[in-house]
Amino acid sequence: MSVLSGGQAARYVQGCIGPEQQQMCGIELTLRRAERFSSAGKVAYSNQERTLAQTEELPFDGDGWVHLGPGSYLITFNEVVCLPGDLCALARPRSSLLRCGATIETALWDPGYRGRSQSLLVVHNPCGLDLRRDARLMQLLFLRLDRPAEKSYEGIYQGENI
Repeated sequence: MSVLSGGQAARYVQGCIGPEQQQMCGIELTLRRAERFSSAGKVAYSNQERTLAQTEELPFDGDGWVHLGPGSYLITFNEVVCLPGDLCALARPRSSLLRCGATIETALWDPGYRGRSQSLLVVHNPCGLDLRRDARLMQLLFLRLDRPAEKSYEGIYQGENI
């Protein structure tokens, strides 16, 4: 397994806003929208018993900012990630976000996934966090598998938010 450089990874991400998103070891993803959770979700062993939590989109103000108080938010990225069968991806929050008292929780991007991803933004700072539309929040690292995966991603999030 090896990590792709930003130049190699760029071919698997559509809709980048600018060249600053290309980093030495991956691509930064930017903020499209933030949503507040408005109901409980349900997760069980069987996906048939799964119910996703409901959310409400938070509007940006006239200058393109949104204020997030302490708590958890569902964020959607601008970019569309398209992984072939021999790549997976992991993500880490940008250090600037951490230094503002917030972090991002993510899952694995499986081989074959295609979509405009979502992640969990957690604001720990008791004063909250202000984010501007298109803020660079997270760096996506692309890992080349030693051989193509036996199966490509076929879950319910395939093609999400496109």
